[in-house]
Amino acid sequence: MNKIIVAITSDHAGIELKNNLIDCLKNYASETIDLGAYEKNVSVDYPDYGDLLAQTILAGKAQYGVAICGSGIGISIAANRHKGIRAALCHDGLTASLARQHNNANVLCLGARIIGIETAIDCINNFFTSDFLGDRHQKRVDKLG
Repeated sequence: MNKIIVAITSDHAGIELKNNLIDCLKNYASETIDLGAYEKNVSVDYPDYGDLLAQTILAGKAQYGVAICGSGIGISIAANRHKGIRAALCHDGLTASLARQHNNANVLCLGARIIGIETAIDCINNFFTSDFLGDRHQKRVDKLG
C-alpha cells in the first residue's frame, strides 16, 4: 500500500490506545489526522466520532480510518451507517487482513477494552499491508451498496 492519509478517532475509552497507535501508523501513512477525543476523563459519545471519521473519509480528506471505542462495536455501527464506508471490527491480525482482502474495508475498528496494544499493532500492520483481492470478492462488496 502506498503512503496514504489515515484518520484516527476514539471515544474516551479508546484515547490511550489511539495515542499509542499513532506512531505505528507512521509506517503506512504520509499523514495521520487525529480527530479526537482528547480528554480521557471526559465522557463523549462514540457515534459522534464514528460519524466524524466517516465524513472525513467521504470528503476525501483521508483514504482510510481507524476507529476505537471500548468494545469497537458501537463506533463500527456508527461508521457503517454512511454509504461508502466499510468499517470492520477486528480482534486479531487475521481478521484485519481478511477485512481488507475480502471486504475492501476502509476503516479498521478496534475495542480498547477487548484487545491489548500488541494485538492492536498486529491489526494495524495486517490491515495496512493487505490489499483487496477483487475478483469474486468485488461482486460481494458491490452488493453492500
